[in-house]
Amino acid sequence: MEAERRQWEEEALRAAVLAGDESAWRVLYERHFDALFAHVCARVGGDPERARDAVQECWMTAVRRMRSFDPAKGSFGSWLRGIANRVLLGQRRRWARRQRLAETGLEVSATNAVQTFSDAAERVVWVLAELPEEYAAVLRAKYEEQQPVAEIAESWGRSAKAIESLLSRARAAFRKYWVDLNAETAGGEEHDHEKR
Repeated sequence: MEAERRQWEEEALRAAVLAGDESAWRVLYERHFDALFAHVCARVGGDPERARDAVQECWMTAVRRMRSFDPAKGSFGSWLRGIANRVLLGQRRRWARRQRLAETGLEVSATNAVQTFSDAAERVVWVLAELPEEYAAVLRAKYEEQQPVAEIAESWGRSAKAIESLLSRARAAFRKYWVDLNAETAGGEEHDHEKR
């Protein structure tokens, strides 16, 4: 019931935004800004400058791609988080380059807990961006939004068994990409050390 009401309301807001209604866009912005900022902040280790940059780019992308938002496939908040994850993926290289310049060649201690958390969060973003969209969406619903399987099944119009099966495949794909990314990162770091 709640999912149907959300879908109907977001379809109306989407139509109004596409028709040029600025107040409809303002409603979406005000409803989702705080959650989007928190989502991004958690993935950049709490760095407010990086979070602001990513959130701004995310909203600009959402404005340009509003026609691609389909309330029947998921909520506006989920769609925004998907955009944010792709923005973070794209910005990661720029941030890393900026950090290397700021460090002026000094090595960062591998035992720095904040950096370790930030790296892990960024790797999760990378992996989710590589997964098929449906896998990433079901993992976010289950683990980020902490929705029970029954709730996901109802909002997606599927059986609980189908969602459990999808989660199983999504977790397996996530593990594979995670291992591959960690191996690639370790290989890249070894290569960087060889250059010095």
